[in-house]
Amino acid sequence: MLLVPLYEHPADRPDDWELLIRSAGRLHSVVLNPASGPGETPDARFEAVARRLREAGVPVLGYTDTDYGRRPHAEVVRDLLRHRDWYGADGAFLDQASPDPALLPHYGRLAVAARAAGARTLVLNPGVHPHPGYAELADLLVTFEGPWDAYRDAAVPPWTADHPAQRFCHLVYAVPPGAPAAELAEQRGAAVHCAVPGTGAHPWGTLPHALGAAL
Repeated sequence: MLLVPLYEHPADRPDDWELLIRSAGRLHSVVLNPASGPGETPDARFEAVARRLREAGVPVLGYTDTDYGRRPHAEVVRDLLRHRDWYGADGAFLDQASPDPALLPHYGRLAVAARAAGARTLVLNPGVHPHPGYAELADLLVTFEGPWDAYRDAAVPPWTADHPAQRFCHLVYAVPPGAPAAELAEQRGAAVHCAVPGTGAHPWGTLPHALGAAL
């Protein structure tokens, strides 16, 4: 299954958003990220695509930056509520999550707040394998985010075998056409993934190879 973080405005990339909606049956979820979070005011274009994704049965995850535990709890909760109230988000994507065991209580409180705000799907993205305790907090852990060159030789710690593959996601960018990213994710115990061709500072402005071929 594909978790797709498409960080592009629907007005700029309407065809890509249409393809996502048409591909609902292949999607685990889509991350909605109007402005590195919900922004300061609602955006009608994002509201429209979020509504159509939900109608197609795709969980919509509101992007919220946690700044590796440095961002105040109240600011994170504000973003969660804005995503819910403005875009009807039924899930949360907590980005830049810390992997540090010392911050487990902080993220435990954020998890409770996200559930209270209506998140039926909670994703934590440390981008690396965190302390195993984080697996108890979220429905899905992103345990790899990085370029294909690093992913080819990435290692998986033994504790991940104690959990179903549906609990893990790998996000890989700078992936060349034909690269076996999906196969590697499956071999490494991650049932959810996204492999995109994008590079540089903004790789998540491209669709995954698995969908791009259908354009």
